[in-house]
Amino acid sequence: MGIVMGPNQYGKAEVRIVSVNRDNARHTIKDLNVSSSLRGDLDSAHLTGDNGNVLPTDTQKNTVYAFAKEAPIGEIEDFALRLGRHFVGTADGITGARILIDEYSWERIPVGGTGHDHSFARSTDEKRTTAVTIDGDQAHVVSGLKDLIVLKSTGSEFWGYPKDKYTTLAETNDRILATAVTARWRYLHTDVDWGKSFESIRATMLEAFATTHSLALQQSLYEMGKAAMEKHPEVAEVRLSLPNKHHFLVDLEYCGLENNNEVFFAADRPYGLIEGVVTRDDVEEAPQAWYSLPQF
Repeated sequence: MGIVMGPNQYGKAEVRIVSVNRDNARHTIKDLNVSSSLRGDLDSAHLTGDNGNVLPTDTQKNTVYAFAKEAPIGEIEDFALRLGRHFVGTADGITGARILIDEYSWERIPVGGTGHDHSFARSTDEKRTTAVTIDGDQAHVVSGLKDLIVLKSTGSEFWGYPKDKYTTLAETNDRILATAVTARWRYLHTDVDWGKSFESIRATMLEAFATTHSLALQQSLYEMGKAAMEKHPEVAEVRLSLPNKHHFLVDLEYCGLENNNEVFFAADRPYGLIEGVVTRDDVEEAPQAWYSLPQF
């Protein structure tokens, strides 16, 4: 029985870059976290230490900064496509690349009712994301968001579940439903207005969360993904991860107060974790490697 080198990749993780566009007095900023991974003819590096095809990870980092200077970053999908195609097209022995980008959101600080030209505040932990895979001359894009915290103060129930001797959870027909949305959607092609598509998918999923009278967080997950896909034929599937941010009603009977779903304890752990894929039944399933790390 022999021993061989299996699938592998290498790259530079979490290159932090802030780019300021100073074309006029009203600046714009792009705040990104960029990770690159390269694949190809790398067996000799592992087996004999021959680095002939190993483009240094420091070079990958420098390329990210240089590309941000040579042309506007623009939409993160376009920036990732440019980086990935560059590595595959110019680095000897490299046949595939994976570029992951998180974008941090900043808002202009209002001054006199108008957003300031060059002063910003970060008002949320939400991040826009993309994962671009270059495989030879093929390009695949998975975009999304994470850490989008949402809450419904009513319009949510949970009952009818199986019970055994370990069950203590009481059924309810009126509860707080809160979660931190991680959503990723796979595009069928790259002929997409990335910014417009992102904003519309985000807004559509939020509307579905708000308007669905939820009997389970699973139901909300499906309705969010379904709504996004009905509106966007360019999307093949939506993957959602929804931690249930539990809010427990505080018992105030000890001090003679009736708590009518008004005062809650917000627990951070443990939490339920609801995950699922909403997909079209006529498209090919994507390799799991498009979504998870490490991508082999």
